[in-house]
Amino acid sequence: MKPGIHPEYQPVIFHDTAANHSFLTRAVIETKGRETMKWTDGKEYPVVKVEISSESHPHYTGKQKIMDTAGRIEKFKRRYTSKKKPV
Repeated sequence: MKPGIHPEYQPVIFHDTAANHSFLTRAVIETKGRETMKWTDGKEYPVVKVEISSESHPHYTGKQKIMDTAGRIEKFKRRYTSKKKPV
């Protein structure tokens, strides 16, 4: 790899504002001018605020809406099946 052309890979705290949940990971996101937060290890890390994560997404929390697929299938069949002509 060529030196000096790759972004810096550094620890960052992602804060889910919907669930008020934070997690520390590493990323290449630009952190200049971002606010910082103290993590459990006592160090300060830049914070990236996100609106949704696995803590607040309906798929992962089990609070997703179940769609009425049977009604939709029946509606589709009524609309698109050909009616038999009397012979």
